[in-house]
Amino acid sequence: MTLDDLSPGQQGTVTGFTSDDPPPRILEMGLLPGTTVTVVRLAPMGDPIDLKVRGYHLSIRRQEARQIEVDPT
Repeated sequence: MTLDDLSPGQQGTVTGFTSDDPPPRILEMGLLPGTTVTVVRLAPMGDPIDLKVRGYHLSIRRQEARQIEVDPT
């Protein structure tokens, strides 16, 4: 399952990435394996996605969210 599959209010733990070489931007934002992520809301057209990560809000595009594998909790 990838991050873009989660609905608002759902939570998941980052388990990895769909590619062997994730974009550095994703790692710099704190989306590392083992990190808990909560989907707060989606924009009206579904892009971007508002996340709560490590105590702060982060907005990422759906395309980026598809690269992040999560285990829903």
